[in-house]
Amino acid sequence: MVAGGISPLEAIAMSFIVYAGASMLAATQLLAGGAPVVVIVVTALFINLRFVMYSASIRSHLASLPKGWRLAAAYLLADNAYGLCIARFAESPARPGKAGYYFGAALAVWVTWQVTVAAGVLLGAGLPAQWRLEFAAPLAFIALTVPLLRDRATVAAALAAAITAIAAWSLPMRLGIGAAALVGLSTGLLLRKRS
Repeated sequence: MVAGGISPLEAIAMSFIVYAGASMLAATQLLAGGAPVVVIVVTALFINLRFVMYSASIRSHLASLPKGWRLAAAYLLADNAYGLCIARFAESPARPGKAGYYFGAALAVWVTWQVTVAAGVLLGAGLPAQWRLEFAAPLAFIALTVPLLRDRATVAAALAAAITAIAAWSLPMRLGIGAAALVGLSTGLLLRKRS
């Protein structure tokens, strides 16, 4: 983020406030490319719409929590924690202790994320260019996504988003990212409604 022109303090604040790696990466790339604020905000919103689907699928497991705890669960919702928890909850739907398991996983992910973002902001600019790992984020999202492709709607959404991302790669201001997110989510929601 700092290499993209965001100050270290803003980068760390963004990590605490946004807490969504994919949209943070996209926003950073769009900022560096000089994109208008409206394009950055809309792209981040489309990318983060996946959390609506995550929330819908995990809701029944955490619905009995008081409102304050549900709000905390929503803030802590991340790809890694969701993937870990939904896999466990699907294997044993009646197993007690779901809230404790969720918050244990989600807090561990949150702390790790904040520490590594701070380390990246403070130390990353000093790394030699050949050591930088720009490819790591896409690989991490692929690794997290593949186990979640369990039904026709999610597979179709992933394929539609991938095809759109490739087809729209040359769009200015990286609009292909937002287009891929929109097409993927629309495809998944449409197929889910039909089934």
